[in-house]
Amino acid sequence: MEIFAAYSHAIASLGLWSILICLLAAYSTVGRAPDNRCDCGKPKRNYSDPVYRRERAFMNAVEGAGPFIAATLAAILIGASPFVVNLLASVFLVARIAMAGVHIWSENQMFRSLFFMIGLLCILGLAIVAVIAAL
Repeated sequence: MEIFAAYSHAIASLGLWSILICLLAAYSTVGRAPDNRCDCGKPKRNYSDPVYRRERAFMNAVEGAGPFIAATLAAILIGASPFVVNLLASVFLVARIAMAGVHIWSENQMFRSLFFMIGLLCILGLAIVAVIAAL
């Protein structure tokens, strides 16, 4: 498995991303009560409610998981530049941790959007380097 050693940061980012999603899943259920839930069981839309923001932080992480995992694995498996893959995967992880923190503990839409965009650009970069390496 020496071929994957050069991608250790990217692989660690995948593992840490999974841990973050599990932690957000558990934390997203804290504080749910019948008076702040819809019939489906999800918190009612209300960004001033921390219960709703925790749910959104979790769902945003779940929504971003597929593209991040796919782009990172594609870049690793095709042998794209380890430096670029490690950098983009690590920056993605840091940006999404920051986004989750901002989402959970504040109503600051500007920073939440900034960290989302950084993460999105990292996914796009990973996908581009994978495609370029494949061609």
